[in-house]
Amino acid sequence: MYFIWYLLIGLAAGWLANLIVKGSGSGLIVNLIVGLIGGILGGWIFSLIGWIPVGTLGSLATAVIGAILLLWIAAWISRRKTHAAKKQNSR
Repeated sequence: MYFIWYLLIGLAAGWLANLIVKGSGSGLIVNLIVGLIGGILGGWIFSLIGWIPVGTLGSLATAVIGAILLLWIAAWISRRKTHAAKKQNSR
C-alpha cells in the first residue's frame, strides 16, 4: 500500500513542479519520474539541513522542492549543451 502512496505523491509532485517551472505538465510517466527522483533529492537536501518532513504534506512539499531543483538542474545542463553546440557551429 505504501508503494502506491509513494507513486501518487511522486506523480503529484512531478506535476506540480512542472507547472511551477515550465507552466504545463509533461505527461504521466515524466511527471512520475521527476516526482520520485525529486522526492529522493529533496529528502537528501532536507536531511543535510537537519529538517525532517512529517506526514503526507511534508512528503509532498519535500518532493515538489526536490523536483523543482531537478528541473532547474536539467534546464541548466541542456542550456549549457545548446550554448556549446551553437558556439562550436559558429566557428
